[in-house]
Amino acid sequence: MTMQPNFPGQDASESIVFDAPQNAEPASAATLGSPSFGALLCEAREARGLEIEACAHALRLPVRMLRRLERDDYQDIDSKVYLAGYIGKYGHYLEMDPALIQTELDRIKQTEPTLVATGGISHSRFLLDRYATAATYVVLTAVIVVPMVWMGVRGTLNRDLSHLAPLDATPVAQVDAPESAVNDAARLPSHVALPPPVQEQPLLASMAAFPNLDSSAASKKPSVLAPPAAVETGVGGHNLELSLTSASWVEVTDAAGVRLEYGLLPAGSHKIYQSDKPLDVRIGNVSGASATIDGQPVGLDDFRHANVAHFSVEIRDGKATPTAL
Repeated sequence: MTMQPNFPGQDASESIVFDAPQNAEPASAATLGSPSFGALLCEAREARGLEIEACAHALRLPVRMLRRLERDDYQDIDSKVYLAGYIGKYGHYLEMDPALIQTELDRIKQTEPTLVATGGISHSRFLLDRYATAATYVVLTAVIVVPMVWMGVRGTLNRDLSHLAPLDATPVAQVDAPESAVNDAARLPSHVALPPPVQEQPLLASMAAFPNLDSSAASKKPSVLAPPAAVETGVGGHNLELSLTSASWVEVTDAAGVRLEYGLLPAGSHKIYQSDKPLDVRIGNVSGASATIDGQPVGLDDFRHANVAHFSVEIRDGKATPTAL
């Protein structure tokens, strides 16, 4: 600090002058009155006669963003990476000095905070979280759909449904008809013949310790069964005789459309149909059947289609003969 003499009329406070330190740093551009970077952007745009809207359209940036850059308003821009991109893009578009642009970028450069993981999750927990939702949907679908399908399938098993089967199908084992079927058969017309009921052998029990040798020997002797008696149906002078060694579906219809036979006959059936008019005959499972007309054998293979024989009994000049249909 230096002291200067006081002159007449001079205040004493004005006589003290402080010298600047020798090691003081040079003043910044703003202190020396140089324009800011935003002002340089505005001057460069006006020097080229460009409107700020035209610059925003060319750079594909909002107009408000360019106005904030020209006012050096960087407060609301969170990421410095975006801010540096805006400044560099606008400065290069206005063909400013790259050194000025780099100086401004170095001034606003800040170190972004490093992202640090604060927690972790195990691989098993990750798989559980990923597939738990899908597994829940699968389980719920199975719980709802499976019972519905089971009820739909099981609900139709106890229903008495009629099934259609071809005549040439192999006959299934016969089962005794229930009481309701017997009552229905009693109401059928008298000319419709039903197969004879199957008689079951009673069960026999013995208290003997050893089997009777005489009875066992007698059981080994072949028993000769008498052929079943023929069942006659219809009235007339001509006879159609049918013998079955296997169960077969038989349909016999006269000229008036009356069915003399219509149903599945068991193996061993022997039927005679009498009529003075033509007959329409259809025999299923023909390989186990034989027929005669007035004692003359009928070649069923001549009228066979697949395993069904279909022919007509025609009466000409008082003689009955089979004719193909």
